[in-house]
Amino acid sequence: MPFANRHEEQYLFKENDQKDRGEIYNRKTGPIHLDHQKRVKGKKIALIGWGIPSIEAMQRLDRDFIVVSLPEFKTFADKHNIPFVAWDFGKDVPYNDVYKQSEELYQILKDLDVDHTVPIFEETVEWAGALNSRFRNEPRLFDHAILFRDKAMMKRRAHIGGLRVGIFEEAKDKEDVRRFFNRVNGALLRTRGEEPAPIHVKAFNKAGASGHRMIMSEEDIESKLSEENFPSLLESHLQGLEISCEAFIHNGKVQFLNVTEYVVFGYSMMVPPTKEIEKLRPQIRKEVEKIVDVFNIQCGLIHPEFFISDEEELYFGEMAYRIPGGHIFDLMRKTYNFNPYEAHLLCCDPNTTEEEIKDIFPDETEANGHAGSFLVYPKKNHIHQVNMPKELEEHDYFDKHTLFKPAVSKIQSNQEGYGNHLGTIFFYGDDGYQVKQLLSDYVDHHFYM
Repeated sequence: MPFANRHEEQYLFKENDQKDRGEIYNRKTGPIHLDHQKRVKGKKIALIGWGIPSIEAMQRLDRDFIVVSLPEFKTFADKHNIPFVAWDFGKDVPYNDVYKQSEELYQILKDLDVDHTVPIFEETVEWAGALNSRFRNEPRLFDHAILFRDKAMMKRRAHIGGLRVGIFEEAKDKEDVRRFFNRVNGALLRTRGEEPAPIHVKAFNKAGASGHRMIMSEEDIESKLSEENFPSLLESHLQGLEISCEAFIHNGKVQFLNVTEYVVFGYSMMVPPTKEIEKLRPQIRKEVEKIVDVFNIQCGLIHPEFFISDEEELYFGEMAYRIPGGHIFDLMRKTYNFNPYEAHLLCCDPNTTEEEIKDIFPDETEANGHAGSFLVYPKKNHIHQVNMPKELEEHDYFDKHTLFKPAVSKIQSNQEGYGNHLGTIFFYGDDGYQVKQLLSDYVDHHFYM
């Protein structure tokens, strides 16, 4: 081919390439924002899940409501005149099946004059999303709810939106974990005999530490993982202080932001945090507001977790769209003198007025002390009695405890995460550092003998 012809061909390719680029630049890209329609006034709200504090809050707010929860709660509900629909949500139901099965529940609730749902705990987020998508005739509302359940989708959305996240991938087997572990350590230049950097293997849609494994060596891949752990999310390790935020959102704005310091991950937390973290509140609030925008959240409560690096940079960990665990709401009630359960329900209702929102929230920077909770997990498979240290109960900052002798002495040894905690110890005082010290001192103590 003559040189001139080759040159002309290259020129035509560039011209077409520029045309394609122009079409791409003019094309609308990025996340599709939902039209969050308000519910019909006068209709009922369904609480999806079981939570006595939320039920009591709804009664105090004088809202018409129905509780949808497991059949075993029906006797209690009937006894206390709680409007109730029994529903078996199943276990590990695929999302597509949830949407299909929600049709029957939707018809039941529609006949009961319901047109809006609020999830109370983790596994009901997708059910609430499926039902609301039917009430609003907007299927994407279900997909939107899955963003808060599927950790891989959640991380991708956060990454696209410009939040700092670690490296992450999805894994279908141990070989995927091995490749990810080696690639991360290769990128960190930890390939010549140095101690390797850990990675995390997480379940896509479980709460807390359930399904979570830390991998610190190739040997861990074989010893800690089985087929039941897959498919899963793989993450690089994020170093730093860990916090959670409880952000109450209405009309697309953060109305109140709580910051919880995780003192010993999985065991203890404190509200509000110590001064080193509290001084970062404006920066933390900015990141939370970015989440609200990136995830197109109009109403409700989000519970994101962040890591704060030594350079005071925030890294997004993950997020939930429901009431947090660890008794965080109880700590907030103690230190801010308002009812977070009522605030949660008001924020989840699109028809709540600006006056109602303004009246319920205190100043988030004016806490009246520090409250902490310590979750107690049995450290033995057989337990017989509570072992509460006398000096702990006599401490000025000791508030109360809910430890109890279990009806069955044998503890299941195959529980996920930390297992089920058998009670909580609460602290409260003016000095956050003293509260934090108490929350750290008893991690190794055997509260059950």
